[in-house]
Amino acid sequence: MSGLEEKAVRGILDGHHNDPQQIIAALLDIQEASGTSHVDRRWAAMTARALHVPESRVHEVLTFYSMLSEEPRGRHVAEVCQSAPCLYSGGRELMGWLKDALGVEEGGTTADGAVTLEVSGCCGRCSGSPALMVGEEAYTVASPEDARILAESFRENSPEKRRSLQCEK
Repeated sequence: MSGLEEKAVRGILDGHHNDPQQIIAALLDIQEASGTSHVDRRWAAMTARALHVPESRVHEVLTFYSMLSEEPRGRHVAEVCQSAPCLYSGGRELMGWLKDALGVEEGGTTADGAVTLEVSGCCGRCSGSPALMVGEEAYTVASPEDARILAESFRENSPEKRRSLQCEK
């Protein structure tokens, strides 16, 4: 179970006016507040009650959208795009560099809990492919050295270190 308190979850749900149309936004906010990049089953059930939707609907949303998870993940989730443009422009190499730099396999989390490495569908960053998204930030990783710098920056929680690798919005 995450360190998230019931009062905090209620505050998040109240902030979304207990509106069922806000299910994705509410779950994203709960997940971010969890500190473990996931929505605990307890909070999923509370979300269903607050939004007046069946628990199965909450589960459906949690399992359909790749940015949501029912399982604990790292503080940062690095998603490597696996769409055709990204794969053909170096997506496989990018995944390999990140696996080496982080010391994890696809779907794994670093031992320190800093980063989980995942694949995703299209990130909508085809002009900067291969695309890597960490949260809402896109990164250009053009070499194994860039991957190492990015991995270190997340382990050390050093945004300054990774700034040069960020794509413009």
